[in-house]
Amino acid sequence: MASVQAAASPDPFALSRELLEAVLADRLSDRFVCELIWPRLGYAQNGSGIWSAGPAAGAVWRESFPIEPQFIAERPPSVALTRSIPKEHKQLLKEQLGFAGYRIGELYPRRTRRATAVNWLLAHLAERGEPLPESGPLPALREVPADPVAGHPGDLPIS
Repeated sequence: MASVQAAASPDPFALSRELLEAVLADRLSDRFVCELIWPRLGYAQNGSGIWSAGPAAGAVWRESFPIEPQFIAERPPSVALTRSIPKEHKQLLKEQLGFAGYRIGELYPRRTRRATAVNWLLAHLAERGEPLPESGPLPALREVPADPVAGHPGDLPIS
């Protein structure tokens, strides 16, 4: 898989500790979580709202996932994302956010894939030598879904 160093598109949503903790707390839609990753991975949004692998995306990403990989809803893109995190950055979730993981009753694919997404984002920052600010812009936060398996209204079903 391509390294987390893929070129970013012009203005991806700014990352902060506060934002990443909201992802882990399931306070943002699955789509929003993917939209944090796609531009940093080299995907660009076309006129119809679909994200496609652009020239900045690594060849493996372009070939395996030519259009917006659903990192939360689908297992193969989540596995590819995990494998693209350099070994030296695999523990950033724990080291930088103090995240010890979900409890047994909270282990749902949506949540574990969110943890993968956050770890990838932390690795992306680390590879670029960028710090993680404590706070920054936040979208409107949602309530934690009543059904953590189904997620938020509009989230794709998990496969």
